[in-house]
Amino acid sequence: MRELNKKTAGKVLHPERIIQFGEGNFLRAFADWIIQKMNEKVGFDSSVVVVQPIDRGMADMLNAQDCLYHVNLQGLDKGEKVNSLTRVDVISRALNPYTDFAAFMKLAEQPEMRFVISNTTEAGITFDPACKPEDAPASSYPGKLTQLLYHRYKTFNGDKGKGLIIFPCELIFLNGHKLKETIYQYIELWELSDDFKTWFTESCGVYATLVDRIVPGFPRKEIDAIKEKLQYNDNLVVQAEVFHLWVIEAPGSVAKEFPADKAGLNVLFVPSEEPYHQRKVTLLNGPHTVLAPVTWLSGVDIVRDACRHEVLGRYIHKVMFEELLETLDLPKEELMQFGRDVMERFNNPFVDHSVVSIMLNSFPKYETRDLPGLKVYLERKGELPKGLVLGLAAIITYYKGDVRADGVKAEPDDSAENLKLLQELWATGSTRKVAEGVLAASSIWGEDLNRIPGLTEMLKGFLDTIQEKGMLTAVKEIC
Repeated sequence: MRELNKKTAGKVLHPERIIQFGEGNFLRAFADWIIQKMNEKVGFDSSVVVVQPIDRGMADMLNAQDCLYHVNLQGLDKGEKVNSLTRVDVISRALNPYTDFAAFMKLAEQPEMRFVISNTTEAGITFDPACKPEDAPASSYPGKLTQLLYHRYKTFNGDKGKGLIIFPCELIFLNGHKLKETIYQYIELWELSDDFKTWFTESCGVYATLVDRIVPGFPRKEIDAIKEKLQYNDNLVVQAEVFHLWVIEAPGSVAKEFPADKAGLNVLFVPSEEPYHQRKVTLLNGPHTVLAPVTWLSGVDIVRDACRHEVLGRYIHKVMFEELLETLDLPKEELMQFGRDVMERFNNPFVDHSVVSIMLNSFPKYETRDLPGLKVYLERKGELPKGLVLGLAAIITYYKGDVRADGVKAEPDDSAENLKLLQELWATGSTRKVAEGVLAASSIWGEDLNRIPGLTEMLKGFLDTIQEKGMLTAVKEIC
């Protein structure tokens, strides 16, 4: 079997126009895969220089394969199974700024550089006041980026045409706004010039993005079969689902420079990321949060099996399409298509997504993902969404910690405060006290939900039905 490198597999050379902070599975299966498609379909003609954002990482592994690797997409596309392998060759080289700071800073001197992409985890966009401008490098990602931008500003004498377009992909709402604010903090802390601040403000664009693709990562179980199929010894294969979405809060001028939407990709340039963030939280995360306890209490352990279940499938459809979808303000067909895409993702035949893994911290998840929809639905329809209320009843029941009919014990995982509260409420033996007590918990909701008309009675009723008749019967009664 051949080693994977540019001598054995060949490699197309493109100008280095993109600096990427982060070499992990997500960016390689998402952003770099997208750039590969852009090069192939719209002549984007760009390569990526990867910067390792922390002192330990994968730069050496990438360079050992001349930054070549394969993306294994698995899932459903319009009902058809997909299990494909695509070679990605857009990364030109990988740098570790902790061992070669000079090479990192020289990136700022390359006139063709135009874009910065990052995914340094949710904790990556933070302000560390201990960072100094002379650090080699600064410890935080925004600190490193500020060092790079300042060096570029000085190298090109403040040329406004040498600004950079910056797309953070960290999973933070309005990540671009947060990154921009943090860079301003470093400009102030390091007492960088007002002229540099003006150049950064006027010549560089930091744009909020929303990214969405499930990336399981290195396929340990299937790697031998994949290598045999490839006939290459690729130690950097990364698996991902077929679905992908990149929402970028940027003007048309940026879309022209980064024409991913013209390459047949699910990349949207929009005036505001917020409705798309809300769509994802509501239609992907919202159904997950309630289907998990309902499914587990019904004796089913895998999300895909729940979707295909005669009764549970109707429940999931009801929550998503009849309740939560009705609370959003984007065009109806756009929401319907996103919902259908989500159902295909839930049905992925290659991923056994355990419902138990979804139930960590279910109460705060319900508060952010489902409670807003419950309130809007009540306001718009004049009645409570039964599926969402039943989902809350299922969470409360799961937190009781009982043993399922097949002998599997519920093991709720939440804050000690929430677990203690549920234990005390269930010990009363009164479903009314349980319902009232949970809804009154301002530590969870920040308010007393007993004030929502009809909610206490409906929740108590569902708790009674689950206790007396079982979860599946409770589902059947509303679906």
